[in-house]
Amino acid sequence: MRNAALPAALADLLLLTACGTEQAGGGPSAPSAPSAKAAGCAARPGDGSTEDGVAVTGTGEAAASGGAPRPCAAYTVTGAGTAPFTYTITFQFLTETGQAMASAEETVPAVAPGKTVRRTVTAPELAPGSGAVTRVEVLKVRSVPTAEAPSESGPCPPSGVRVYADDGDSAMGLRVVGLHLENCGTTPYELNGYPRIGLADEDREPVDGVELLQGGEAIAGGTGAEGPARPLVLAPGERAHSGLVWRNTVEGGVGDPVNAPYARVWAKPGAAPIMVTPELDLGTTGKLGIGPWKKDGTR
Repeated sequence: MRNAALPAALADLLLLTACGTEQAGGGPSAPSAPSAKAAGCAARPGDGSTEDGVAVTGTGEAAASGGAPRPCAAYTVTGAGTAPFTYTITFQFLTETGQAMASAEETVPAVAPGKTVRRTVTAPELAPGSGAVTRVEVLKVRSVPTAEAPSESGPCPPSGVRVYADDGDSAMGLRVVGLHLENCGTTPYELNGYPRIGLADEDREPVDGVELLQGGEAIAGGTGAEGPARPLVLAPGERAHSGLVWRNTVEGGVGDPVNAPYARVWAKPGAAPIMVTPELDLGTTGKLGIGPWKKDGTR
């Protein structure tokens, strides 16, 4: 269960969902899970929003069983760099006047360099009385090397463990993002300490000057990321959690705010890195608390 290690008082973020329907030209790639039941996208070609290799190529409507047609868009993702990247894209559905009616998120895995993947995205069910959607824009693009992409489900990685970050919680400027690890292999997996974290900017370049502190209590108590590190062994199928804790406070004259959308996570020394996107808006605090690994069901 996501956010299992975090207090209920912090759980106030909105989950964004979307559906993907087709791809071509980018090698093997599984479609995203559909939100509700929408089939096809009768998109009208046209120029649209473009950002970081993602381009909206047309907008239209998709038929939805048991309801009115939903706004949709056709888009392309063109791979850059020298290795396959996995893209997570947030789209915004807008009225003629620019009012946002809905958002949707899609993940497009393993886009090879120079290859173009074609997909469609459909809006979630709109609230009654919503304005007419006339355009779809790319709101945010995050891309990680496919070899370092997090996995919450699907085939077990060669490492024998899945590592991923949850969607996080926020309250009064306090931020908490949970890190999760599942032993999906066939042998026990030992942990003893804190995950190693490396922060990265929009271009996935290292972010320096941030103090990485052991224990979430170094930032705030009651987040579930407190306490000393203890050795633990995960049997196949067992899970563990850690957490990233920070404040987004900005104080004048202290320096420029630091934003680190990406973080590399090494579960333990010698482990392969996984790149997650906790969207660390650290303000001018210059500090990040890192919780110890704890077996699920403990705090």
